[in-house]
Amino acid sequence: MLWLVFSLFAAGQPMVAVGALALGGAALYVYGTAQLVAWKYLFPGVAGMLLFVAFPLLYTVQIGFTNYSASNLLDFERARAYLLDQTVADEDHVLAYTLHAEGSALRLKLEPPEGAAGPPLVSPPLALDRGAPAAPVPMQPLDRTALAQPLNLRELLLRRDALAALQLRLPDGRVIRYAGLREFGRIEPLWRAHADGSLTQVLSGAVYAPNRATGFFETAQGERMQPGFKVGIGLANYSRMLLDPDFRGPFVSIFIWTVLFAGLTVLFSTALGMLLAVLLEWPALKHRTLYRTLLFLPYAVPGFISILVFKGLFNQNFGEINAILDALLGIRPAWFADPLLAKTMILIVNTWLGYPYIMILCSGLLKAIPADLYEASAIAGAKPLTNFFRITAPLIARPLTPLLISAFAFNFNNFVLISLLTDGRPDYLNTKLPAGTTDILVSYTYRIAFTDSGQNFGLAAAISTLIFVMVAVMAMVQLRVTRQADTKR
Repeated sequence: MLWLVFSLFAAGQPMVAVGALALGGAALYVYGTAQLVAWKYLFPGVAGMLLFVAFPLLYTVQIGFTNYSASNLLDFERARAYLLDQTVADEDHVLAYTLHAEGSALRLKLEPPEGAAGPPLVSPPLALDRGAPAAPVPMQPLDRTALAQPLNLRELLLRRDALAALQLRLPDGRVIRYAGLREFGRIEPLWRAHADGSLTQVLSGAVYAPNRATGFFETAQGERMQPGFKVGIGLANYSRMLLDPDFRGPFVSIFIWTVLFAGLTVLFSTALGMLLAVLLEWPALKHRTLYRTLLFLPYAVPGFISILVFKGLFNQNFGEINAILDALLGIRPAWFADPLLAKTMILIVNTWLGYPYIMILCSGLLKAIPADLYEASAIAGAKPLTNFFRITAPLIARPLTPLLISAFAFNFNNFVLISLLTDGRPDYLNTKLPAGTTDILVSYTYRIAFTDSGQNFGLAAAISTLIFVMVAVMAMVQLRVTRQADTKR
């Protein structure tokens, strides 16, 4: 446990290390004492909730207040250390080398620079197949001893790791290292550090100072050096959602469509599912069990399979739906190219996927309605529609309402349907960030986070936080409605 905490702290994650220490200490206290018997059963569930629910949520919220992106993954110290670790070979003083077998060992031969006087240099026998020696290997002028034929490129590649770790000491005292597949040379640091945190590039002499506002090392002219570092930017991501007109336009449209998509899906699925449930309860209808089984099949088939089947059926050129419409009406709608048709198609598919769930719920609720009410209504001469609106609908609406709220929350985040059916397309034109007319908030967030080379993780985290708040409000409303329904019973 302590080793894990130390490893997390050494990896630059002090808060995570503190959390792991607290969780481990709590586990030792709960299971190492005779008290807290109830917590011995509750602790695994609570720990799992903290690890897999609370921690990702808090981490996402924290990212929403930073410039976190593919270019700004590291903290300042790690980004600075990464740059300081970069080296460059002195191209003017590199030496070509060859490897020669000598028994079970190898000897490395350095050729003098072109135009330079002096004999080649050769190493003592080296056992490179067992790794490179830790100390620099002294190089001596080649005597008249003949060397075997040099190893070919394939054999050099097999020993590349050992060569990369090899250090050679020249007769003048200089130490050179592996500089390429065929060369050894003097390796110089690419950057020179200063006390104020800035870095100077050795080759060009340019000075890059850390800019805490943008999270990059920058020159006075604004030239940036990768990688950047993560910095806090406050409410910038949230203000961008509200104040940036180029972002606000698609965002507001997508938000409105998300609400409409979830609401209309629940409305259409409820209407169709309730209608079918009422029809299947009609005593005069024969083979009701068979019909109920067939109508339940869309819910039994995995959703992604149904979505992919519908994607083929709605194909403009080869789909069966357009083939039927062409034969009957002479039209072939562009389901995936026209925004209105694409949204209509999504609602059709999602209604097909959702109505069996409502149908089964309503079937169970209908069986709980006393038959005496319908008998009294029949005596009074009421019609079927009157029975439905005066008896059936009011009695099943109250227990059905919390389930409809949960269905709305589910469809509010129905990423799989949008991703597999349209992938958010057709896209909006002339937008800074990728946005589609059929995107909902969750798919829009995914595209912001993982397209455009991952440059907007912080913005995506801010939108995810907004989605969480909305879904949390829906959950609270559902709990309140459920509590009120239980109280009235």
